[in-house]
Parts: sequence; C-alpha cells; structure tokens
Amino acid sequence: MIPARAGSTRLRIKNLALINGKPMIYYAIQAAKDSGVFDKIVLNSDSQLFSKIAERYDVDFYQRPEKLGGSDIKSDDVVADFIRANPEADIVAWVNPIAPMQTGEEIRCIIDYFIKENLNSLVTVNEQQVHCLHNEEPVNFKLNGKFDQTQDLNPIQTMVYSIMMWETASFLEAMETKGHAILHGKIGYYAINKLSSIIVKTSLDLKLVNSMMNALNSDVENIEYDELVNDL
Repeated sequence: MIPARAGSTRLRIKNLALINGKPMIYYAIQAAKDSGVFDKIVLNSDSQLFSKIAERYDVDFYQRPEKLGGSDIKSDDVVADFIRANPEADIVAWVNPIAPMQTGEEIRCIIDYFIKENLNSLVTVNEQQVHCLHNEEPVNFKLNGKFDQTQDLNPIQTMVYSIMMWETASFLEAMETKGHAILHGKIGYYAINKLSSIIVKTSLDLKLVNSMMNALNSDVENIEYDELVNDL
C-alpha cells in the first residue's frame, strides 16, 4: 500500500513533485515493483487524482473515505480502513512515497526479515552513532568522564517510516482491543541505509533529493573520487 494524500501542509501535493523529471510517487511504485515480493501494489488516496497516476504506472487504486484525508488523521485508522477493504491480504506493507531513494532490494530484505522473525508490526529506523540528548540530558553518553569517540557510542535509532508493515489479523485485533495498532504485538525495528532514510517533507528536502539523484546518475564525480582514493 502506497499512501498518497492530496493535501499537504508543508509541500503542496508533494507526492507529485518532480524529482529528476519524474513525480516523487513514481519512485515508491517502481521500488515496490522491483522488490518482487508483493501480490498487489495499491495507491491509497483520498483523491481521484491519483487514480490516473495508478493507471499510468500500472498499479491498483483504492480511494479511502473522504473523512480519512485530513492532516489530523491517524495512520492507525488509514491502515485499518485499507485492511478491511482488502480482506484477502494477510500482510500489508506501507511503502512511503516520501522516501524516494529506497530501493526494491532493500524493501525485499525488510519483508524477508518481517516474515523470518514472525513479526506482527515493523517500522524502519535510522541508526546513528552520535552523542544524543533528550531534554538536555545525555541519552547514550555520560558527563562524568572523557568525551566518548562516536565509534564507541551505542547507536541511537530514529524512526524513518519509509516502510511500515503489519500482520493484518493481529492489527485489527489490536485496533478492536486497544484502539491503536501501528506498533503492536511482536515489533521489529529495521535499520535502513542513509539514502533510504532521507524523507521529503519540505521544498528544501525536495531540492536535496533532486540534487543527490542527479549526482548519483552521473558517473563522473564517482570516478574522480575513486581515482583520488586509489592514488592516496
């Protein structure tokens, strides 16, 4: 399931913003296809506008109820609605279009991990070995000693949401008994690579990703860097 809400408070219709000449949502669709693990790929939107996108890129389309299109709607309710509309699905993965640099290969690895570990829910994370504070208090280092080298720190994990996924039966059960289910049952946290963890929420994020994709598509800089390293 690829969510595609028409409204956006920070970047208007961001899923259709162009990156390297293609709408951002294209990259999520292509990565989902490249992963080779899904029985069905569905654009889930509150707007018929995305039905045309789904048709163009040869995936299914589901129009969620209008009441689930607002910026204050919780992901739990969007997923529960989608699961109920697709009762044949035993596992649903949320492939986030605002992480356009995530690859099909990585998606496949995440799904394999979910199944191998027999998880009920999963969210992707970014692991960083940096000195971290919460409310100005150390999280992974101490003040009463010499300053730790970053490679000696326990990594912190920040949630990325490029992929979230759930076992559908346990998700609905959690919704009925607890009223929430995004993280329920046996939970997995999968560390993804740095490129995949870049999330587009603002126009600056969009410019950054567009520049990075253009650079990655150019072999010149990479060749010069490799030659420099070899000379050293």
